[in-house]
Amino acid sequence: MKDISLLTPNEAAQELEYLAQELAKADHAYYQKDAPYISDAEYDKLKHRNSDIESKFPYLIRQDSPSKRIGSTIKSGFSKVLHHFPMLSLADVFSITEVEDFVLGIKRFLNTTDNISFYSEPKIDGLSFSARYENGIFVQGATRGDGTTGEDITANLKTIKQLPLKIDNAPKILEIRGEVYMSKNDFLELNKRYELEGKKTFANPRNAAAGSLRQLDPKITAERNLSLFAYTWGEVSERPWSTQEDFFEHLKKWGFPTNPLNTLCHNISELENNFSHLMEIRSSLSYDIDGMVYKVNSINLQERLGFLTRTPRWAVAHKFPAEQAITRINNIRIQVGRTGALTPVADLEPINVGGVIVSHATLHNEDEIKRKDIRIGDTIIVQRAGDVIPQVVEVLTDKRLPDSQEYIFPHICPICGSHAIREEDEAVRRCVGGMSCPAQAIERLIHFVSRDAFDIAGLGDKIIEDFYLEKIIKTPADIFTLENRNQGEEDLFSNNKGLHIERKEGWGKKSVENLFNAINNKRKISLSRFIYALGIRQVGTATSRLLAKEYTSFSNFMNDMINKETGKLVAIDGIGASMATDMVEFFQEPHNITVIKQLLEQITIEDFIDTTNYNTPLAGKTVVFTGTLEQLTRSEAKSKALAAGAKVSGSVSTKTDYVIQGVDAGSKATKAKELGIKIISEDEFINLLT
Repeated sequence: MKDISLLTPNEAAQELEYLAQELAKADHAYYQKDAPYISDAEYDKLKHRNSDIESKFPYLIRQDSPSKRIGSTIKSGFSKVLHHFPMLSLADVFSITEVEDFVLGIKRFLNTTDNISFYSEPKIDGLSFSARYENGIFVQGATRGDGTTGEDITANLKTIKQLPLKIDNAPKILEIRGEVYMSKNDFLELNKRYELEGKKTFANPRNAAAGSLRQLDPKITAERNLSLFAYTWGEVSERPWSTQEDFFEHLKKWGFPTNPLNTLCHNISELENNFSHLMEIRSSLSYDIDGMVYKVNSINLQERLGFLTRTPRWAVAHKFPAEQAITRINNIRIQVGRTGALTPVADLEPINVGGVIVSHATLHNEDEIKRKDIRIGDTIIVQRAGDVIPQVVEVLTDKRLPDSQEYIFPHICPICGSHAIREEDEAVRRCVGGMSCPAQAIERLIHFVSRDAFDIAGLGDKIIEDFYLEKIIKTPADIFTLENRNQGEEDLFSNNKGLHIERKEGWGKKSVENLFNAINNKRKISLSRFIYALGIRQVGTATSRLLAKEYTSFSNFMNDMINKETGKLVAIDGIGASMATDMVEFFQEPHNITVIKQLLEQITIEDFIDTTNYNTPLAGKTVVFTGTLEQLTRSEAKSKALAAGAKVSGSVSTKTDYVIQGVDAGSKATKAKELGIKIISEDEFINLLT
């Protein structure tokens, strides 16, 4: 190759074109065909050559340049992208009977008895995206957002090497839609690396993919090994395909990865057989799926069928039921929470349950262990309830070992050695060690800085634990004196030598500065948040708001608690005698009063001002949230519901008025259907707020 310093602009442009084509070809062979034809060293050599030429001739950088796979840092939040055609969600069905009803409904609408072919596709558990091409060049990427407006993730999508940046023989305008996901192996590797680095890990591959794709710095996205499948289209200037099956052939020609398990089914029987087959092999797939999507194969019939309000009439998502698997209990250990509750957890022989590696399961309490006769070494059936929380369903006693022994629940705290007692009429056994128990102290501190409390960024669970064990933070007030203590003088004669956190492994001057800024930004807090942050037993976010509304100031609340005014508490709708007793007892503990007084020297608690709008359709209604919301965080949604005069509950009952269903809704949605409770979307919920 010619020395770059000797290249003319024309020669440089020609070589950049060659390199773009060659590297795109190599990416296609490696990521889509799984058949690399050049070595990693040769690939890297071409990339470095491309980068060096672009450095000398920046005005020649091409739109499809390999260097654009990793963009520059975005300085602020994502800009909005208006979808030319809405990215609608699909209606869900949960049984073959509902699938039959779906198919019969289509036939009735079309007034036909003929069999209708459906294209069956695995429903990838990831994040929806849209990729827009103009004259064959990728020009814009977007998230689904609310279906009408998404976020501009162009730079981030470019980092996914499976996405073609240039395609041939395509319509002048072509918008391809699909799902970005993270493979199970990449997910496990990422979490393993984050654990070693002391960072917060992701709950599942979908969360990891969503968090990675929505990074403001595309370089972080590029490090996360994301993958994608294409499965539909949005805006197109022309449509040279007449069926779903034909469309997927076009996708393959253009270089988009498509799922190899996509299948054309000609009747309900084939749909059912294909669904059962995917259920059987689901755990062996390298990526998570949570159901199947059935689309009428004929585009002509799709156009005749049209759309309902929010979903297409010609497509449906057939969701998988909760997954079960058989494994073994290797150990039963006890976790101690902030209120001293001893919670048993089963350490399992790792098993793939519904596409997720499960190695732990909750055992709830000692009564549950006795009822199911759960023992160490037992072979058990484990299930992800609502496809999320692992729990032991049943013990296979016929596989029990001959020397198996009944599990004896401890009466001593495994952390601090204090007695663990069980009050009458309570299912939970609690450590009486209080704040002298490290486990309780750490959990209380974690609760204090959590999202619904002080919400201090940079103080994650691992950092709180490290700071506590190193005696940097022992009480909540220590958080707000951290900056002053960090800057103490360092000399041989002073007891206060300064913490100098920036010298600790994993910290630096900038990260410490960010932490102190985050802490200082939280020195003013609302009354309801502060009450919740105290971590009083049975006092959650909803109760905290009730108390704030009733007492209006913290001094009013604290005075009544010190004076044991339980009568006033139980007069508040939603607060019972047990809860009132817990609150009063909290304020009878001298240590808690000391902590509060120390805090009041560092922070300001704002008096409660009732901004509730009692003229909304939600006023007086009880709502329950389930699944992942896409426009609001769960905390924001709860706050807005309360501000609209609603009551927010954590469980579905006959008193529930609305269940707001997000993505991946679980057992709450199922129960709501059984009880005939109205289920609404996030968009419908937002419309009811005003």
